[in-house]
Amino acid sequence: MSGTTKIEWTDHTFNPWWGCVKVSPGCDHCYAEGDAKRYGHQVWGKDAPRRFLSDHHWAQPLKWNHDAANAGERQGVFCASMADVFEERDDLEPLRERLWDVIRQTPCLDWQLLTKRPDAMRRELPADLAARSNVWLGTTVESDDYLWRIDKLLSIECAGLRWISYEPALGPVNFRPYFTGRRVEWIIIGGESGAGARPFDPAWAAQTIADGAALGVAVFLKQLGSRLKLRDYKGGDMSEWPEHLRARQYPRLQ
Repeated sequence: MSGTTKIEWTDHTFNPWWGCVKVSPGCDHCYAEGDAKRYGHQVWGKDAPRRFLSDHHWAQPLKWNHDAANAGERQGVFCASMADVFEERDDLEPLRERLWDVIRQTPCLDWQLLTKRPDAMRRELPADLAARSNVWLGTTVESDDYLWRIDKLLSIECAGLRWISYEPALGPVNFRPYFTGRRVEWIIIGGESGAGARPFDPAWAAQTIADGAALGVAVFLKQLGSRLKLRDYKGGDMSEWPEHLRARQYPRLQ
């Protein structure tokens, strides 16, 4: 993929705001919090303000949609890399409504919504958006302690595909029950990178890749993390990986 982001598995990222609250161990070394601090924005935590963005920023998805329509090619939008769209705060409600309107106006974009709050996703996502095939619903599962998030995700009636972010992967997880019948259609795997990165065992990825191949689920291994001391500081260069780990697949759209 190519576009306006360095994230390998999508074309664009769009953030309706910056800032969040940590909710589980996968948040402990949040790269987005670190990026925000480097830019001088103290926007993490329950009582911290969120960073709101300009009208020019909000117009970007409309341009991407126009470009995608002209090219006859769909483009993916990861929403959001610097926040969780389903964080529950009263001051975010108007921005969520604005986001829903943008999604309604951009049918040529596949909106990749990712949350650690699938209960809130079920409550907050409008039914008309859940009925759109270009709205993809995803949740993060960093260890088997958080498999319950997939159950919550699967309880949401939706026309778009459901997907999992196994990043940062902090332990082995058996995803096979959720791959059976392709209830989940895509999974992204990543070892942790950055200061204090926690261990990642490539065997965890190997098992998930094998299960995906057996059960028809697309698997995208983004990186092996920093702890393995590869030349690429995030472990994201596939040429450094064993052949059986070189899986960067995208889901097949119906």
